[in-house]
Amino acid sequence: MALKERVGTVVSDKMDKTVVVAVENRFPHPIYQKTVSRTTRYKAHDEGNACRVGDRVRITETRPLSRTKRWMVAEVLSTTGAAPAPGSN
Repeated sequence: MALKERVGTVVSDKMDKTVVVAVENRFPHPIYQKTVSRTTRYKAHDEGNACRVGDRVRITETRPLSRTKRWMVAEVLSTTGAAPAPGSN
């Protein structure tokens, strides 16, 4: 059985070795046929703490690593540059 893959954007990197990845799914509404956008947030394992907020990443399915973490960062597709300093507005 092939592993599932998703491509999304890192929206949180505050946890150790874990990132939250938002994956956008677009589909036509079953009745009105308007394109609807739905966002799903996945917790993914990031062994080296390499991902930053705004990065585009590919995540793959893996065995359960914790109560809510079942995905792993396979590769970082693009980075956003330097992350803003904590506490700066």
